[in-house]
Amino acid sequence: MADDSDMPDADAVDEQHRQYPNRPKNVHKTLPFHDLFITLFNLLDENRKKPGRPAIARRKQGPHGRTNPSPHEVRRSIIEKFIGRWRKEVGNDFYPALRLILPDKDRDRAMYGLKEKAIGKLLVRVLKIDKNSEDGFNLLNWKLPGQKATAAMAGDFAGRCFDVISKRPMRTTVGDMSIAEVNEELDKLSFMSKDEDQLPVFQNFYQRMNAEEMMWLIRIILRQMKVGATEKTFLDIWHPDAETLFNVSSSLRRVCWELYDTRIRLDGENSAISLMQCFQPQLAAFQMHSFDKIASRMKPTEDDDAFWVEEKLDGERMQLHMVEGDSIPGGFRFNFWSRKAKDYTYLYGDSFKSEESALTRHIKNAFDPGVRNIILDGEMITWDMDVDHIVPFGTLKTAALSEQKNLFSDDSGQRPVYRVFDCLYLNDQPLTSFTLRDRRKALERSITSIPRRLEIHTYTEAHTAAEIEPLLRQVVAEASEGLVIKSPRSMYRLNERNDDWIKVKPEYMTEYGEALDCVIIGGYYGSGHRGGTLSSFLCGLRVDQIQIKKGALPMKCYSFFKVGGGFSKDDYKEIWHHTEGKWHKWDPKKPPNEFIELGGHAENRQYERPDVWIRADQSVVVSVKAASVSVSDEFRMNETLRFPRFTKLRLDKDWKSALSISEFVELKNSAELEKKQKETEFRIDESRRKKARTKKKPLVVAGSEVLKTAYGGPETKIFEGLAFFILTESLRPEKKSKAELEQMAKANGAQIVQRESTTDNLIIIADRPLLKVTSLQKHGKHNIVRPIWLFDCIRQAEADFGRPNLLLPYEPNRHMYFLKPDDQFQTEGNVDQYSDSYVRDVTADDHGLDFGALSSFMFRSVTIYLDKAPIHGSDQMLQQRSAEPALDLARNAVRFGGGKVTDDLNDTTITHVIVGQDRSRLKTIRETISRRTRLPRIVTRNWIDQSWREKTLLDEERFLPT
Repeated sequence: MADDSDMPDADAVDEQHRQYPNRPKNVHKTLPFHDLFITLFNLLDENRKKPGRPAIARRKQGPHGRTNPSPHEVRRSIIEKFIGRWRKEVGNDFYPALRLILPDKDRDRAMYGLKEKAIGKLLVRVLKIDKNSEDGFNLLNWKLPGQKATAAMAGDFAGRCFDVISKRPMRTTVGDMSIAEVNEELDKLSFMSKDEDQLPVFQNFYQRMNAEEMMWLIRIILRQMKVGATEKTFLDIWHPDAETLFNVSSSLRRVCWELYDTRIRLDGENSAISLMQCFQPQLAAFQMHSFDKIASRMKPTEDDDAFWVEEKLDGERMQLHMVEGDSIPGGFRFNFWSRKAKDYTYLYGDSFKSEESALTRHIKNAFDPGVRNIILDGEMITWDMDVDHIVPFGTLKTAALSEQKNLFSDDSGQRPVYRVFDCLYLNDQPLTSFTLRDRRKALERSITSIPRRLEIHTYTEAHTAAEIEPLLRQVVAEASEGLVIKSPRSMYRLNERNDDWIKVKPEYMTEYGEALDCVIIGGYYGSGHRGGTLSSFLCGLRVDQIQIKKGALPMKCYSFFKVGGGFSKDDYKEIWHHTEGKWHKWDPKKPPNEFIELGGHAENRQYERPDVWIRADQSVVVSVKAASVSVSDEFRMNETLRFPRFTKLRLDKDWKSALSISEFVELKNSAELEKKQKETEFRIDESRRKKARTKKKPLVVAGSEVLKTAYGGPETKIFEGLAFFILTESLRPEKKSKAELEQMAKANGAQIVQRESTTDNLIIIADRPLLKVTSLQKHGKHNIVRPIWLFDCIRQAEADFGRPNLLLPYEPNRHMYFLKPDDQFQTEGNVDQYSDSYVRDVTADDHGLDFGALSSFMFRSVTIYLDKAPIHGSDQMLQQRSAEPALDLARNAVRFGGGKVTDDLNDTTITHVIVGQDRSRLKTIRETISRRTRLPRIVTRNWIDQSWREKTLLDEERFLPT
C-alpha cells in the first residue's frame, strides 16, 4: 500500500526533496489514530499514576533474582513497542506520529490560535446544545465546578469535553481516521482563523471519532499531553542522536527524516548549531540555598576564581540569526525565535530595510562591518521611554506591534529592546565549545550597543559569595526578576539546565515584617488537580475612613495582589469552611464597586477580575510574605507584591484589623528608608571589583584547561597498567572537565596519553560527538567508553577495599559511547535481559530515576539536620538505629525530594533543623546556630510530612517546636 502521509503542494514537495533527498518513505498506510491512545497514551498515563519505588528496593542477587520492573523501564518498554510496531507495519517515516505525540515540539505546523473557550464554543455548535444548558455551561466555564460534573473533570478541559461528548456520541466504537488524515485536518485548522471555517473541521472529527479520541485530539490541539514521558525519552528511543539533532534544529521533521536508521550516527558537522536553524537554548539551574554553594559550583581554579553576576531580565528569551546575501533586500536577512521556537521574525523584522519591523530597521549600525553572519542569544524586553525603565513581560507583544506602526521613531511610549548576553556563531564558526569569557569577547568585538534598541547586557565580575547579596538587594530595590550567576569558564550546553548558569531569585523580604495581613476579596478556580475549587485568591487593602467617599461602605477594599502558593489542603478547607455560601459570581456588567475596586483605567476597572467575590466583612484575613513590592496597573493600588506566598490563616483578626491603605503606605516608607541604610552598609567597593587585570588570556576551548587544584577523591590502583586517552568532559553522573577526569584517572593508577595508539591497554574516553570522536568512530578500530565507567570502577574498587585488577566489565548501554561490532556479543553478556550488571552494585541512577521530574521535588533547596535522641547502651547495632523511626522516614522523604541531609550541626549550608519528641537539646542547638548570618529554621518533622503530602513547601511558622 502507498504511503498516505500529508500531501503538500508541488513547490513544497520540490523543497522537501531538495532538503531531504534521502527522506524515508513509508511502505504502508499510517496506523489508525485510535492506536495512539490505546497502545501508547493510555498505557503511559496509567504507568505515570502508579507510585514509584526507590531503586535500592529493586537490587538483584543474580540473573534470575529480578523483581517487577520500575516505572521508568515500563515507560521505555511501552514506547519501544509502539515504535517497533510502526517500523514493522508502516515504515521508517515516524514523523506523522511523532508530531502528534509531541505536539508542543512541532514547529512545522502553525499555531491554531485556539484556547479552551474557543474550542468550547465550537463544540457547543457541533453538538447542537444550548450554551445555557448544563453541558453548554460546563464547556464554556470549564474551570468552574459543573452542576453534576465529577471532581476529576473540573479544571480539566479535555476531560470536561469527554464528559459532554460521551453523552451524545456519533460513534460508540473507535473511529476510522488514520494518523495521516488527522494531520491533514490539523494542517487545515492551523491556517484558519474564523469560527465558520473551523466549524466543518470539528464536525468531521466529531463524526469520525468517539469521545475518547476527541479528548486526546483536543489535548493535541491545546499542546497539553502530559502522558508521563518527556520528549527526551521519545527521541532517545527513536535514535541515539535524535536529542542532539533536535537541540540544534528544533525540528521533529529533520529528526525523523535524517535519523531514521539507528546504525547511521550523526556526524560532528550536523551536531553543531547552524544559521537559520532554531536551536534549544541553554537554561539556568534553580537557586541553591547557600550563596557559598553557588560560588563553589562555578568551579573556580587557583588562578581564576571569578564568576559573573547578571540581572535576570523579565522578558522573553530570544535568539537572533543574521546572514549576509547579495540577493537579500538590505544585504542581510534576519530570523528571530523564542525559547519555545516560535518564529517572531514577522514582528521584529527580516531585514534592515523592513519598514514595519519593530527592531531591525533601527539596528543597522549595531554590527561591525566585518560581520558576515552571526547568532546572538538574549532577552527581548519592554522599555518605557517615558519613565526610562523596563516594564513587565506581559506588555512585550503590544509594545512591538505599536512600534511597528511608529514610522517616525519618536522617543516616547513603550518599545521592544533586545538585550544580548551571548554570541554563539560568528562568520561561519560555531562558538558553543568556547568558554563564556571568549564568547563575550567575540560579542563585544562584533556588536556596538544601540541604546534602547539593541544593547549588550552588562555583568558584574565577582570573586566571593559575599558579593552576591548586595547585588541581589539592588535588583530587588529596582523591582527586577533576580540574578543569574554564570561561570566564565563554561561552554554553552544546548537544552541543558546545569550549574554553569544558576538563577537566583530574591528571598522573601523582611523589611515589612514577617508577613502582611490582608483580607481576601476574590477567588479564582484552578485547573488540574485543583480543578473545580478555588485555588488562588485576590487580596485587598482596606480603605481607611479618611479615604472613604460619601456614600461608600466602610468595608470597601482596593485590589492589591493574587496569591496561590503555600496553601495546604487543610488551609483550603479552612478558608472554605469560614466563607461557604458567601461567595458571589463576578458579573462584569455589574461589578460590586461599592465593596471592591479592581485595577485598570477609571472607566473600566476590571483588571485581574476574579471568578467570584466576597464582602470583606464576610471574609477571612490571611498572612502572606513576598519578595518585593512593584509598580503595576493590574491592581487598584497601582502596586502589587512580587512572589507572594501564603503563611497562615489569621482567624484571630477580622477585616477591620486587616492592613489598610494608609498603614501600608506608612510601612512602605519606613521599609524604603531601612533598605537604603542597608544598601549603604553593603555597598561593594567599586575600585576593588574593577581593578584592572592586565594579563590577556588566549582563546580557550572549554574542557582543555589544565587544573592546578589537587584531586581530592579516592585513590586506588584500579587502573594500573592502562593508558587513558580522554577526549571530552564528563556529562554524567556528574559534570567534570577533561582535565579533572585526567586527574581522577591518574590518581587511580592510569597513564594519561594525548593520542590514540594500537596498544591493547589503551582506553579512549568520550561523552560528546566532537570532531575527533566522530573521526575515531568512522575509523572503527577502537571502542569508545563513557566517563561514567571511570566513576563506576572507582566506586566499586573503593567498596572492595581498593583491590587491583577488579575492573568492571563494560555494560553496552551504560558504559559504551561507541562499540565495535566484534565486541557487541561479548559486552551483551555482561548484563542481564534488563541491561543490569551482574557484578556492579545497583544505584538509583541505573534505573533513570529523575527526581527533578517528580511533583514532590520540593526539597531541592533544603539541607536538614536531624536532631535524634541519644541512645544509651553498648550494642553497636542498636546504636545505628534511630530512637525515633519517624525521623528516618523524614530523612528519606527529604532525600527523595531532592534535598540533602547532614549529621554536622556546624554545616553552614543547613536550612532547617528537624527535632523529634526529645526537645532537651533545643537550647544548645539555638546557641550553636545563633551566630550565623542566615539562621536555619527549627521545625518539627511534621513540616516535612505535610509538605510532602501537599507537594509544596509549607510555611515553617506553623511547625515550630513548643
